[in-house]
Amino acid sequence: MRKILIGLAVFVALVFVWNASWRVSPPVDAKVELIAHRGVHQTFDNNGLGNDGCSAERIDPPTHGFFENTLPSMDAAFKAGADIVELDIHPTTDGQLAVLHDWTLDCHTAATGVTREQAMPFLKTLDIAYGYTADGGKTFPFRGQGVGMMPELREVLTAFPDGKFLVNFKSNKVREADMLAAVVAANPAWRDEVWGVYGGDPPTLKAQELLGLDNAWTRKSTMDCVLQYAGLGWTGYVPTPCHNTRIMMPINVAPWMWGWPNLFVQRMQSVGSQVILLGAFEAGDPGTSGIDTVEELAKVPFGFDGYLWTNRIEVIGPAVKGGA
Repeated sequence: MRKILIGLAVFVALVFVWNASWRVSPPVDAKVELIAHRGVHQTFDNNGLGNDGCSAERIDPPTHGFFENTLPSMDAAFKAGADIVELDIHPTTDGQLAVLHDWTLDCHTAATGVTREQAMPFLKTLDIAYGYTADGGKTFPFRGQGVGMMPELREVLTAFPDGKFLVNFKSNKVREADMLAAVVAANPAWRDEVWGVYGGDPPTLKAQELLGLDNAWTRKSTMDCVLQYAGLGWTGYVPTPCHNTRIMMPINVAPWMWGWPNLFVQRMQSVGSQVILLGAFEAGDPGTSGIDTVEELAKVPFGFDGYLWTNRIEVIGPAVKGGA
């Protein structure tokens, strides 16, 4: 029994050393790039919101006048230091791609109905700031200020010729990938602006194929990578779902990954992958938590070589880039 215990202790020690982050130094050319989720926008309480909740009904007390997924919010994000701006698209009945997060119009606008069951000219008449309230509906500080501000994807790509965008597919319809590819085919210069895609598996994988994208991932691919690596990564093996992808990793889950941070990041990069560091995961969180405060930013490991996801680029951008 004593020999078994000693052998077990030696094995555990070897596993620890084999997966110790200090075995690898941060790269001398480590670079953090910032992904601004929805641009500069009205943030809100995620707790218990769920995927179908109305974020406009629970915004934080406003500190600025920008609205998510609009041209001014994207411009402000780039000026604050964003390397990439995340946006959401929905196909419209007249064959365009409306840039809006919500599946329905009921939350942010005075209209009702499914977003993709409308034509773009109608969507252009709406006030996307109609529903914002920070006090449970007592006041609506932005009503009337968002009329006509819902952009079509071509408007975005035209407005920011040097910008980089992460496109979120809101459904599992392959035709959305075909529509995105058609937009790019009509103006090949826009290909460089489509940095990446994520969301529903079918459109994401099809868009990756059609556009030759390196930056493409799905929720399934991320979960498969994380779970399989948690079980097998102690051997140094990097499971196939972790290859050639982008891995969205909550900052409070990351320390449980074998070799975090330096060795883990190196292992992912060795198979063509990059890590996107999110904010802390909490039960009931629909998945949009970001590195949003300087206190959270301080938890990012020194020399981290990857991407930071943030809902407050106006705070994090200057903190990371020194007043960009």
